Amino acid sequence: MNPTPKQPITDDSIKVRQLSHYQFSWIAGDAGKPGTWTLQLVLDQGAWEEVLTIDADDADNLQDLLSTAETVFYDVSRRTLMFGTTAAGHH
Repeated sequence: MNPTPKQPITDDSIKVRQLSHYQFSWIAGDAGKPGTWTLQLVLDQGAWEEVLTIDADDADNLQDLLSTAETVFYDVSRRTLMFGTTAAGHH
């Protein structure tokens, strides 16, 4: 029986990364038009970065969550933020 060859681990093969730092930015729109919010995520101490374009309500909600969560993970392929981890049976 031939063992399955191991795939090398590359930056692209890591799907879930831990958030190290984040920065909100606001870009002014044209006169009379709303601006654009972005959220830059620095993951795994700078091994990966992602920039998300978000609306003002999402920026407000994400700021609340990011400022209170002890641990945040980001699923790169699904573009999903996951806040904290709680053991089963705990509140």
